[in-house]
Amino acid sequence: MKTKLNITFLGTGTSQGIPVIGSSHPVCLSNDPRDKRLRVSVVLEWDGHRYVIDCGPDFRQQMLRENVKAIDGILLTHEHSDHTAGLDDIRPFSFQKGHVDFYAHKRVFTSLHQRFGYIFETENKYPGAPTISEITIEKNKPFFLAEKEVIPIEFLHGELPVLGFKIEGFTYLTDMKTISDTEIEKIKNTEVLVLSCLREKPHYSHLNLDEALALVEKINPKKTYFTHISHLLGFHEEVEAKLPKNIHLAYDGLKISVK
Repeated sequence: MKTKLNITFLGTGTSQGIPVIGSSHPVCLSNDPRDKRLRVSVVLEWDGHRYVIDCGPDFRQQMLRENVKAIDGILLTHEHSDHTAGLDDIRPFSFQKGHVDFYAHKRVFTSLHQRFGYIFETENKYPGAPTISEITIEKNKPFFLAEKEVIPIEFLHGELPVLGFKIEGFTYLTDMKTISDTEIEKIKNTEVLVLSCLREKPHYSHLNLDEALALVEKINPKKTYFTHISHLLGFHEEVEAKLPKNIHLAYDGLKISVK
């Protein structure tokens, strides 16, 4: 029997977040809390299990806001800083059981070793550094998290391969520009799709609004939530009002469930 999957959007913003530092753009000055967006991430929970997708620079703030006291692991989509720069803030979770399980492509771990060398030291490691258990994943090899099958979905962020994840009726795809028909076939039965949607104007490595809407139509999920949103997409309330009834803008703190 499938158990309900609960999803909380920890952050729904693009790499600079909203508001952007020093910006006087109207969306950055908005008083609507839905227009305040931390870097993109979600937490998935079921039957007492808790996994986070991506670990950006707002990780500590997100964990405190949602009162997350323990996690079972972290899945990484790719190596860019807005998805990995919070790595050091896993320390409280690492100290709980001696390590934190990380699931990522081999290329991503190579990047983390270069950028966070002190975490991966094998000799004379600083005792206050966190410890990561590296679990390598690949696009054509499903894996399991607490008896739930996870199907990696590969797509391109410009020219960089990124992994999204399908867990039963839920699919999470962020930082996308293009995706093959072969990968789309893996997610055709998705009930809830989370998809990045940067802005209206075309971008070289992200879906814009028209491209995201076209892809949603092709995948045909029951419900879609856009994430990884730039201030240039517009005010949450105004954009949401223009979207088809089964498509929504996600916002920080939004909680949804998939049965």
